[in-house]
Amino acid sequence: MKMDHFETLHRPDEQEPAAVAGQRWRAWRLLLATRRSSAETMVSSERTLISPLMLRRPLVRALYWGVFSLLLLGTVTTFGPLYWMVSGALKSNVEIFQTPPTFWPTHPQWSNYSNAWQILQLPLYMCNSLLLAIGAVVLQLLVSATAAYALSKLRLRGKNALQFAFFATLMVPSVVYLIPQFVNISDLPLIHVSLINSWAGVWLPEAANAFNILVLKSFFDTIPSELIDAARLDGASSWQVFTRIVLPLSRPALAVITIFTVIASWKDFLWPLLVLSNSNLQPLLVALYHESGLNANLPFSYLMAGLVFASIPPILLFLLFQRQIIRGVNLTGLKG
Repeated sequence: MKMDHFETLHRPDEQEPAAVAGQRWRAWRLLLATRRSSAETMVSSERTLISPLMLRRPLVRALYWGVFSLLLLGTVTTFGPLYWMVSGALKSNVEIFQTPPTFWPTHPQWSNYSNAWQILQLPLYMCNSLLLAIGAVVLQLLVSATAAYALSKLRLRGKNALQFAFFATLMVPSVVYLIPQFVNISDLPLIHVSLINSWAGVWLPEAANAFNILVLKSFFDTIPSELIDAARLDGASSWQVFTRIVLPLSRPALAVITIFTVIASWKDFLWPLLVLSNSNLQPLLVALYHESGLNANLPFSYLMAGLVFASIPPILLFLLFQRQIIRGVNLTGLKG
């Protein structure tokens, strides 16, 4: 009924007075709100792989608990290195390297964390990592969202060839790009400017991310074309459709891209190591690597404490937004 009423209000051959135009605008807003509500309902509905009725069968129940036990064992195993890192930061240098190793420090030295915080200058490097992550999020959202919108909703010549060129890069190992990227960053074509020892040299190569474009295009494809057509009949330009309809409906996918980008930027090591030689600009992981080499006499427990501090933000981010990550991955169709 809403669609019939909506189509009736959009007859192109009628002369529309101001009252009818107002009704058309209210109907368009109502349809947009209905689509948004149905999308949120779809997000909130979750199903399990095995129904309660199937779990009553002995064989299915045995397989279910067998798989559950294996997954639980794998989860506990992944906590092993994390526990070793946290407990190692509490040990003395002698106790860390003694054989056999101790499961828990004999005399926990909690001051190792505060000493590492000051000696390794962790506030400076954590701030650098945070600023690098913010810049990466802004650039990747801008480039990925506009590229995905163009591939999904705009009628472009050679769109299939562009799409193939974008997504073909997913098949190439990222290490292959290191030398060409470094040459370009060292001397940008046409303007001949070097971005070595500049955060722009880290941000620019990451701006066009084919994985993010694929995720957003998959989500944009699910937005009904009727909404786009209705907005264009009302005189909305492609940019207004993008900013007022597509982006507000794509908040789950944008949230997923933001979280993935922050985590990837925080743990990025090789490219910042190549580009940033100035110690005041380096992110946390690169700074810890250099500190371990420059200060050979530095207690190993301090480096372990520094790694603990470096691991806290990504873990907290995942714990806080794990529901949004899982729902966003489901919405974008990247299951399994």
